[in-house]
Amino acid sequence: MDVKIESSWKTELQDEFSQSYFTELTAFVKREYQEGAVYPAPKNIFRAFDLCPFDKVKVVILGQDPYHGERQANGLAFAVEKDTRLPPSLQNIFKELESDLGTPLVHTDGDLSRWATQGVLLLNATLTVRAHTAGSHQAQGWEQFTDAVIRTLSDKREHLVFMLWGNYAKAKGAHIDRTKHLVLESPHPSPFSAYSGFFGSKPFSKANAYLIARNRAPIGWL
Repeated sequence: MDVKIESSWKTELQDEFSQSYFTELTAFVKREYQEGAVYPAPKNIFRAFDLCPFDKVKVVILGQDPYHGERQANGLAFAVEKDTRLPPSLQNIFKELESDLGTPLVHTDGDLSRWATQGVLLLNATLTVRAHTAGSHQAQGWEQFTDAVIRTLSDKREHLVFMLWGNYAKAKGAHIDRTKHLVLESPHPSPFSAYSGFFGSKPFSKANAYLIARNRAPIGWL
C-alpha cells in the first residue's frame, strides 16, 4: 500500500503496510471518515511520525486514543491545537513537568509539536477515533500496527526512553527490551489516577538525565 508517512518510517514499517490486517484497517478507517466525523483530520493521522523520523526518536510517550472532541486531536498523543483549552490529562502533565524541573512553563499551549521535533514520539495506541465515542476504533488493527512500531524501535534503536503512563500503556511495554532502553512507568495523568503516583514520578528529569549520560542532547520540555 502507498501509505503517506515520513520516509524513514515508511521504510521501517513497510512489512506492516503489506499485511492483510492493515488493508482491512485502512478500509475501515476510510468508511468511518465517509460516514461521519472522525478525529484527527486525515492529514494528521501519521503526524507523530512525520514530525519525528525514525532515527531521530529519543523518547516515546504512549497514549491510548486520540481525543474525540472537536478541535482537540491533532495526531500527537496528549496534545491539542494551540487555541484549544487544555484537557485535564495535559494539565496534569504540565503540573508534573513544572514540579519535576522546578521551573515555570515557557510554552503553555497544548500543541506539543515542540517536543515532537526534538525527538519525542507522541504515539497513541489507536490513531483514529469516531467523534464523541471513546474507544470506537479500538480492536480494528491499530494496536497491532503500533505494537510493531514499538517493537521496531526497541529492536533497531538503542538507549531510548519509553514513558508508559497507565495500565494500557504498560501492557504495550511487553514489546520493549529493557536491557537496551529506559522504561519509566507510572499511573496515567488523568484526574482519576494522577494522585496515585503520576505526580512525583519525575519522568522528564529522569529522561533527560538518561539521555545526557549517553551523550545525547536532552529534551527542552518547557
